[in-house]
Amino acid sequence: MADLAYIDAALASARPQAVAALLRYFRDLDKAEEAFQEACLKALTNWPRNGPPRDPAAWLIFVGRNVAIDDIRKQSKNAPMPPEETVSDLDDAEGRIAERLDNADYRDDVLRLLFICCHPDLPATQQIAVALRVVSGLTVRQIARAFLVSESAMEQRITRAKSRIARAGVPFETPGAVERSERLAAVAAMVYLVFNEGYSANGDQQARQQLCDEAIRLGRLLLRLFQAEPEIMGLLALMLLQHARTPVRFDADGQIVLLDAQDRTLWNRPMIAEGLALIDKAMRHRRSGPYQVQAAIAALHARAARPEDTDWRAIDLLYAALERFQPSPVVTLNRAVAVSKTKGPGAGLAMVEPLEDKLSGYFHFHGVRGNFLMQLGRRREAKTAFDRAIALANSPQEAAHIRSHLDRLSAEPAVD
Repeated sequence: MADLAYIDAALASARPQAVAALLRYFRDLDKAEEAFQEACLKALTNWPRNGPPRDPAAWLIFVGRNVAIDDIRKQSKNAPMPPEETVSDLDDAEGRIAERLDNADYRDDVLRLLFICCHPDLPATQQIAVALRVVSGLTVRQIARAFLVSESAMEQRITRAKSRIARAGVPFETPGAVERSERLAAVAAMVYLVFNEGYSANGDQQARQQLCDEAIRLGRLLLRLFQAEPEIMGLLALMLLQHARTPVRFDADGQIVLLDAQDRTLWNRPMIAEGLALIDKAMRHRRSGPYQVQAAIAALHARAARPEDTDWRAIDLLYAALERFQPSPVVTLNRAVAVSKTKGPGAGLAMVEPLEDKLSGYFHFHGVRGNFLMQLGRRREAKTAFDRAIALANSPQEAAHIRSHLDRLSAEPAVD
């Protein structure tokens, strides 16, 4: 009898390939999902008794296709579905489909599925929601819990996204090289959006960690599809290196613990080792990109045994490179923190002051600016900045962190 935990893992792993292939067959996202679910039900009945097939994805594609075709026939009042023993005997058909999968025919199927989920007509929140539902197979309840909305609201969000996808008339043909490259960039951005949703300090931490885990799983899938693409290596490395710090990002009361105060012995070392190996491999390709640069920054933090061992000069240079790839006031804000570590808070403050017009509604801008002012002893200005940060806080944890700075201010002399 097959282990049910193994079967569950096999079904989750096969989902992207199977749903993608079924989508190509039927050109209907809902029908592809329904066919896959029916195939999973049959797997849960058949596999514990007969053992799992040699290629679970091929089995699920074949069975799901048969079930969906039978449903179409029934609606047309045609022949009934073949007997269960016929559907379950997949020796020849499964072999042919497995061979196609081995020949990487599924690569464009999976990429197409991911691309459809992050269609440019969809808002980012809908892209993430529909990808988590269709590609990852998370339940509506799980997704709603992570996004802090009701199940009915999330169901409506996913339904609207599917409707918009259907109206967009997305092509199902195999993408060419240029289109594939464009799709890959869009898919990578969507995967990182999923990760950032999970990595934020908002809401249920267990639910959000699940989003991080799922983003990393999708990153691994992308890397299997594009094994020589350094930016995908960089994306996966970045997520691994950031997620490795999760065990100590919050204290026992759920409050934020900044990087310098974290117990680095509790970081996930196997995850860090994998991330470091990936970024080292990516950089050997000498085709740098924003994910690789961000991963290299995370790698410098990961390699520092103590906060004082951090190579802030190198981090400053990497942020300068990131500014060239992705000019953004947020990138400059992050660079200012690195500059302050080597040249002092005055230099950091000089970099962030010109950003105020663009970042006036950004919580982290006022937190960073207030911190620089506090270090310079300009208590009154620091308090004003911190008050503004609290007003813009995205979570109780962020607000509590800023209040801790205000408590420190009350015990320090002013030099205004």
